[in-house]
Amino acid sequence: GFDPPHQSDTRTIYIANRFPQHGHYVPQKFADNRIISSKYTVWNFVPKNLFEQFRRVANFYFLIIFLVQLMIDTPTSPITSGLPLFFVITVTAIKQGYEDWLRHKADNEVNGAPVYVVRSGGLVKTRSKNIRVGDIVRVAKDETFPADLVLLSSDRADGSCHVTTASLDGETNLKTHVAVPETAVLQSVANLDKLVAVIECQQPEADLYRFVGRITISQQTEEIVRPLGPESLLLRGARLKNTKEIFGVAVYTGMETKMALNYKSKSQKRSAVEKSMNSFLIIYLIILLFEAILSTILKYAWQAEEKWDEPWYNGKTEHERNSSKILRFISDFLAFLVLYNFIIPISLYVTVEMQKFLGSFFIGWDLDLYHEETNQRAQVNTSDLNEELGQVEYVFTDKTGTLTENEMQFRECSINGIKYQEVNGKLTPEGFSEDSPDGNRHSLMKEEELFLKAVCLCHTVQISADQTDGADGPWHGGGTPATLEYYASSPDEKALVEAASRVGVVFTGTTGDSMEVKSLGKPERYKLLHVLEFDPNRRRMSVIVESPSGEKLLFTKGAESSILPRSKSGEIDKTRIHVDEFALKGLRTLCVAYRRFTPEEYQEVGKRLHEARTALQQREERLADVFNFIERDLELLGATGVEDKLQEKVQETIEALRLAGIKVWVLTGDKHETAVSVSLSCGHFHRTMNILELVQHKSDSTCAEQLRQLAKRIKEDHVIQHGLVVDGTSLSLALREHEKLFMEVCKNCSAVLCCRMAPLQKAKVVRLLKTSPEKPITLAIGDGANDVSMIQEAHVGIGIMGKEGRQAVRNSDYAIARFKFLSKLLFVHGHFYYIRIATLVQYFFYKNVCFITPQFLYQFFCLFSQQTLYDSVYLTLYNICFTSLPVLIYSLFEQHVHPHVLQSKPVLYRDISKNAHLGFKPFLYWTVLGFFHAFVFFYGSYLLMGEDTSLLGNGQMFGNWTFGTLVFTVMVITVTMKMALETHFWTWINHFVTWGSIVFYFIFSLFYGGIIWPFLHTQDMYFVFVQLLSSGSAWFAIILIVVACLFLDVVKKVLYRHLQPTSTEKAQLAEAGSGVGCVDSVCCVPAGEAACASLGRALERVTGRCSPRRCGISLGS
Repeated sequence: GFDPPHQSDTRTIYIANRFPQHGHYVPQKFADNRIISSKYTVWNFVPKNLFEQFRRVANFYFLIIFLVQLMIDTPTSPITSGLPLFFVITVTAIKQGYEDWLRHKADNEVNGAPVYVVRSGGLVKTRSKNIRVGDIVRVAKDETFPADLVLLSSDRADGSCHVTTASLDGETNLKTHVAVPETAVLQSVANLDKLVAVIECQQPEADLYRFVGRITISQQTEEIVRPLGPESLLLRGARLKNTKEIFGVAVYTGMETKMALNYKSKSQKRSAVEKSMNSFLIIYLIILLFEAILSTILKYAWQAEEKWDEPWYNGKTEHERNSSKILRFISDFLAFLVLYNFIIPISLYVTVEMQKFLGSFFIGWDLDLYHEETNQRAQVNTSDLNEELGQVEYVFTDKTGTLTENEMQFRECSINGIKYQEVNGKLTPEGFSEDSPDGNRHSLMKEEELFLKAVCLCHTVQISADQTDGADGPWHGGGTPATLEYYASSPDEKALVEAASRVGVVFTGTTGDSMEVKSLGKPERYKLLHVLEFDPNRRRMSVIVESPSGEKLLFTKGAESSILPRSKSGEIDKTRIHVDEFALKGLRTLCVAYRRFTPEEYQEVGKRLHEARTALQQREERLADVFNFIERDLELLGATGVEDKLQEKVQETIEALRLAGIKVWVLTGDKHETAVSVSLSCGHFHRTMNILELVQHKSDSTCAEQLRQLAKRIKEDHVIQHGLVVDGTSLSLALREHEKLFMEVCKNCSAVLCCRMAPLQKAKVVRLLKTSPEKPITLAIGDGANDVSMIQEAHVGIGIMGKEGRQAVRNSDYAIARFKFLSKLLFVHGHFYYIRIATLVQYFFYKNVCFITPQFLYQFFCLFSQQTLYDSVYLTLYNICFTSLPVLIYSLFEQHVHPHVLQSKPVLYRDISKNAHLGFKPFLYWTVLGFFHAFVFFYGSYLLMGEDTSLLGNGQMFGNWTFGTLVFTVMVITVTMKMALETHFWTWINHFVTWGSIVFYFIFSLFYGGIIWPFLHTQDMYFVFVQLLSSGSAWFAIILIVVACLFLDVVKKVLYRHLQPTSTEKAQLAEAGSGVGCVDSVCCVPAGEAACASLGRALERVTGRCSPRRCGISLGS
């Protein structure tokens, strides 16, 4: 029998749930196969959602205010706080409830999908949610795997199958998975039902590419142990391709599958605007507390005099008058707190969320960010950081696939110390033309052939299943057989295998555990014994094969830094020189080597590999040790040089970023010379730039000394621009003890290039800059799995939809198809989003200062009796209805400068950098402006319609509610007109909501004051608004006060624009003079011509500035 291990970090799975009979086994509890992506149930929705919402400070604050209004006698109705709070909470709850209902619906669809499992000797149809760990599941072609399965067998003799994991990591290439030989032969349900085996594997973890386990198979009297790795695991969500059917045993189910563990949680990154918003909230809370405390103190100071005792009409009872002074003070303080509480804008968070959510659609709709060749448009994974795109100070970019196309073309190679080029399908030594007689040709043929065979055997390239048959035909000439099409996850490998096939050594596919190669038309079969997979730490991969003659060979390829030190023979020095020459041309380099094993050596290698691969504990560490033991004493064969072309407009984009004041750092795994060559060609380094180097340092002291010298040189030559090159080893030393000095050098350099970087080093560099005293806003952009760590670390992470899978895209905040799109994303969308939301935040606080300050001033006229100036309905609707829409529409459509101007003048980006519009000065300006306007509202109304002024022709005086309504009317008109003054880009929607808000206020007030409402306990507002509008002097007061408020604002704008214009204001003036027309490319979804034209017409009607003409589509009628 099988005894389970005692370690808690492994699980034991008995296939087909055949548990041992000896009684020692205690069944382990595993998750069922239900997928639960929903957050709520019917029973916990209300309490859980309310708890989540009241964790937000603003909501909790208004809840406290509402409870205070319920508990004590306050000047305003609890409805004034309760209704807006209820509205905000309800809208959010409905949105979240609907989203969760959709998740429940999707879960039920997945969990109820039909599947077939092997039970009681037959196939049983059941639902996906009923699969248990240990069940044998059958999956047919083009079906998705319902759980994480260990492959037992397929319809192929070798037990292999092809899988696509596009839904998991976006990689569209087919991956081959294989079963262990002992179960691969079990291709029928009857045979599988007899299988007695147990799987021991690690507990569930999120890493899609890691799986450590072993299978122990009981065959008659012996037990066979085989290792299980990622190649044996079929992941839930992946799809079976080119294979009729497979059988697999469920090892992870439900929420323990790798797919479920990889559910992407919402980004926790916080933007600079959100931090500013929270700071402003604290300042306004202090203002609120100050006003409440001051009012309470003044109340008691004035009431200390007998003539100013509390008025009789406040209705205080004798008991209340004689209660404890401390309790009365607290009660009055809370009452003033309630009276002034609207200085904190309750609807700010909801409006900001709506603006971010709706505004993010414009990025996806932008035609300029659509890549026609790949049919990919920009993608927004989180809308929380839209405005952060306008604040970037540092860009960290990967090189391969981000700055370059990641489309490799073989250019040169070095074999046995001689450089070769491909000329018309033949390898020709450098300096010889195709027709030149080459005296060394025959003596080198053996080395050339061995080198090309190494290239053809040491890779993970696949051939499409429907094409392999065609590869058996006769081979013609020096080209690739027409029927062969190679697929590879690594573009380098594909380029090398294709190049080898063109010059005479053709990889024709795999059959079972054999690799087939045609060397000059002669087929050869190599038995694949072991694959030593590539990993970023080793920077190499190897295969051990058995040649047709029975010889055991190791073929290795990798970075020259990992191959050359392990080589003991071959033309090492010449090859190193050639590698450096390739790198100077900007070519990507790999070195190729091999080793022959004696039978004794191979036996030792096989034993060590088996022990490491079947280990359940520390398997990776053991394998690394074994790989190092195997990959030594190599014989160097040569090196390859592969060209990776720069993407279109990379140079222009980097130059634009530099003009915008953004520093660009290139972080790459490539060798020093290659990286420098590409940096020069893409404009990251200029030819006139002084290039400083911090490379090849092995000790801490030499690294520190070099850093000090570099700092000195920069200080002495401060006039010219400097570029810095750092390699991975030197960087590790610099970050260990000399972080401050290293940062000082980097910050004084215009451009920094870090080469030979490991993925975690990239993240460390980003974190180092992010946490430096200046705390600059960082952006990281990359396309591969090795870029994920830096993308997650940066304030803004951007994934490139490239050829290295979709891990970068899945883990990014935004995704684009090409590096050149970065300029539009930052200079246009980032600029717009920042201006929009900065104005939105400042305006919200401004209009609430305007709203509440008259309440405070009015207390000086009513002996701080807590009498409210406004009616409760107006208090409730001010933020919800009367002033909310104009600023929301502004924050969606505002374009203060034409998009084409912003993109053509990157220097305008500097005007908004370092949170310029949400700094202390702009905040102070908007706050002082709010107080100034509030004073004008109140004292202007008081002076113009004061004690000696009659309201009506019959001499009737105006009362408290009429005065309050006049102040409120002036305020609604002024703050709406202020928003109009801030708007540069008018659409019909802006006109509708701006003037419509004022009209709506008048209509609502006439309706509200024109009817006696039976459910209201007072009718204070009855006929008040009608009386106010029937007075000519009231109309005069309204017009005069509005003009007085806005006149200074207009004068200030005009003077500043002409005397001290910013770069942005100069651009606005130039634009107005040139009469720039309609924007060609704001928002068009690439969903076919008809859809594009239809959307273009609709959006042009909405914004007045949107047309899909860049698609080459006519708007038609």
